[in-house]
Amino acid sequence: MNVSNPESDFVHVNGIRLHYLDWGGSGPTLIFLTGMGCSAYIFNRFAPRFTDKFRVLALTRRGQGDSDYPETGYDADTLTEDIRQFMDHLKVEKAILAGHSLAGVELTHFAATYPARVEKLIYLDALDDRRELRAISEQNPLRNVEIKKEASSPHTLEEYIADFKRDIPYFAEIWSELWDEEISHGVKVNEAGVFMDKTPASVEKMMLENLINGYAPKRVEVKIPTLSFYARRKPKLSNAYTDEQKAAFDQFYREVEEPFARFLISEFQNRFPHAEIVVIPDGHHYCFIVQEELVYNEMRKFLLD
Repeated sequence: MNVSNPESDFVHVNGIRLHYLDWGGSGPTLIFLTGMGCSAYIFNRFAPRFTDKFRVLALTRRGQGDSDYPETGYDADTLTEDIRQFMDHLKVEKAILAGHSLAGVELTHFAATYPARVEKLIYLDALDDRRELRAISEQNPLRNVEIKKEASSPHTLEEYIADFKRDIPYFAEIWSELWDEEISHGVKVNEAGVFMDKTPASVEKMMLENLINGYAPKRVEVKIPTLSFYARRKPKLSNAYTDEQKAAFDQFYREVEEPFARFLISEFQNRFPHAEIVVIPDGHHYCFIVQEELVYNEMRKFLLD
């Protein structure tokens, strides 16, 4: 399916301006929430597949894409309030929330805070409890290994994308016109004419501290139909690492990271015993792009049940 052409608009809520996309459709409202660093455009191929049965929207959180970049407000309470006011502005009384990656925090926090506003929850490889990830990452034998990157000063979007793909093979291997569009909404040009990431380091730090390292999931008291995808895949290491370093990482992944992933799934299932869990072997974190058909079919079955 090709990239679509949705309505792009803004809402002024909670003291800031937030960007969103509207693919139209009729029926219950389905709102997609982005992972860290992404904009609503990341769903521009996947989301419109649901417009035959749902009104489909995607929201770009503060500090990302075309939304505002305030100096504060990167905590679960404020981000949840952003979503609630967004729904109020569009006169959406109740919605299905589907969130990717970091949005897992927003899904759980919103459902716990405003359960009457949620019809269903869909976690797209979206963890809502990451407090133990720091301790796990500190066991990674490659954590202090620095891979030298070529210095560059991209003066065009094409040069920026080429550098991005060179430095992060994980994204290069799944690149498409969708990513060209997504990246174009996440960069700016500085005074020297150099393309750079829009999101300041200070905002990234606040998100990491408030939503990843320090967020304890709020208890959801109401039983809400829930579907959660987990994509499991060992990262492909670049040839910049030595054979010894690769072997050490293989052991870490097998003995530490994989058991921890199984623990996270079990922990989520304990908190949401009614949830449907879909584990995608050899999956990709952007499962709704790379494993699109699988995710689409499971979501559609869940949504229409």
